[in-house]
Amino acid sequence: MLHAAPLAVLAILAFAGNSLIARAALGSHLVDAPLFTIIRLVAGALTLAVICQLRGGAPMPTRRDLPSALMLLIYAAAFSFAYLHIGAATGALILFVCVQLSMTAIGIATGARPRKVDVAGLALALAGLAWLLAPGLTAPPMGAAALMAAAGAAWGGYTVRGRSGGDPVVASARNFIGAAVLSLPLIAWASMGELHASGVGLAVASGALTSALGYVVWYSVLPRLPIATAASAQLSVPLVTALIAAVSLGEALSMRLLVAGVLIFAGIGLTIGFRRKT
Repeated sequence: MLHAAPLAVLAILAFAGNSLIARAALGSHLVDAPLFTIIRLVAGALTLAVICQLRGGAPMPTRRDLPSALMLLIYAAAFSFAYLHIGAATGALILFVCVQLSMTAIGIATGARPRKVDVAGLALALAGLAWLLAPGLTAPPMGAAALMAAAGAAWGGYTVRGRSGGDPVVASARNFIGAAVLSLPLIAWASMGELHASGVGLAVASGALTSALGYVVWYSVLPRLPIATAASAQLSVPLVTALIAAVSLGEALSMRLLVAGVLIFAGIGLTIGFRRKT
């Protein structure tokens, strides 16, 4: 457990970095969403393939990997298009709560019986999301919010499938390779006029560093963390994103975002805290 805490912090920073990098590249029109998606997935696939090769394996996706690869592609593409029009902090908050909601919905659909405290916590989180998306001057664009919600749902499904995928690094490599191949038709919607070296560099960093290496770090530390601690760590990602975005991207911490964040964190924290005690 000696090195678990620093690794967990590193993974949290990587997850937050995905939102920050995407918003910096896409919000400034340094690269368009289709190209950002393709470059990110290809960079992640190459990085994970090299890691697996160094470990003695050469991962190749199979037909069984197709659903996970599709979910990863949907997540990455919706994530990219959403960040054309939504702030890093708001996007991370919507993404996070929709990941949790989708995982809970999948659990219920497959036979899990939620407890009253889970229902209460999720209702509180949904109230926070509703407050964030309610019409008003500071509400995020509904189209971008819907895309980020779709990204969260896809990532939740991908996460659930990944629980039974064997070695998570090898499985991630197969899924990234599959998603990278499936993403290539997006080139038809790409705009080469909206392409700068810095945008390409940010997309590569998102794929190779904050995605591929971030997942490797997270999966290496996850077995050494209690479930409640791991869930709490993920709960901190939108907060970290908001704080860094305020400093690095100049995003304002609006009262709507703060209130929604408190409600969402309280709701999901309620279920996490109850599980820790029981």
